[in-house]
Amino acid sequence: MCGMPQQPPVRSTPTRPPRPDASMSLLTNVMDHSLDDGYAEAAARKKAAGESGMPKTLRARLGLAAGLVLAALVVTVGAAQARVAAPVVAKEREELIDRIDRETSAADKLEASVDKLRDDVNTRQREALKKSGGGDGGELVGILSGAVEVHGPGVKLVVDDAKEATSGGNGDPRETSDFSDTGRVRDRDMQRVVNGLWESGAEAVAINGQRLTALSAIRAAGDAILVDNKPLVPPYTVLAVGNGKQLSNRFQNSADGLYLHALQENYGIRNSISVESDLRLPAAPSVIVRTAQPNNEKSEKGTS
Repeated sequence: MCGMPQQPPVRSTPTRPPRPDASMSLLTNVMDHSLDDGYAEAAARKKAAGESGMPKTLRARLGLAAGLVLAALVVTVGAAQARVAAPVVAKEREELIDRIDRETSAADKLEASVDKLRDDVNTRQREALKKSGGGDGGELVGILSGAVEVHGPGVKLVVDDAKEATSGGNGDPRETSDFSDTGRVRDRDMQRVVNGLWESGAEAVAINGQRLTALSAIRAAGDAILVDNKPLVPPYTVLAVGNGKQLSNRFQNSADGLYLHALQENYGIRNSISVESDLRLPAAPSVIVRTAQPNNEKSEKGTS
């Protein structure tokens, strides 16, 4: 009777017992190799450098010493060059100062000559006015034209910027008219003041010692006010010769006087007016007329 073939029995391999010193292998490895390869290589390089004949520290010190010597040499050479160039620079400076002094002296002489010629022209103009106007009439023409000095009763009007000027905006009429600072007195303000004084009966007007005539112009250059191209600085003192009390009342009640009052109320621009018993106004620098000619034609009105 045939049956299933029998499997050979499985043999088990007997296990060896562990060595008693197996757990000591890691400690043995550490003891045998206390320095890894990196440390060993670094030590070898250091040893080789030492054997070459010069320590690294000594080389560093020698390099530093060489750098200091080079820096000292550069400073010494620069100082020597500066010492050599110093006399030349001083000489050029002295020559420049002498040239400035000479040019300044020449400019002063020219200015004095201009002032002398201007006085001579004014004197000749006054004499011509007296001759052509018939004595007293010529003096009257000289007063009205600004060619002569005048004095008499009148008003003194002082206009000044606000203490704390602020910028306007939001459709403010002064801001929209190119007023960058509503607390500053502008040329158009002084134009209205002067025109108001003329209209109120002033016979002669001056601003900060600058006599106004029919040819005078009040303009602006940036923030500065110019009268006949001469800049003025605040406060602006306006002197007007005339019937003092009457002139003051008329001006303050005029449209231009009310305009000045509105500037004070709305923008803080300061002003004060006073009646004076005697004011002295200088003559205008020049009253030369280049275009206007006298009309000598006789009127034919009433003739047949």
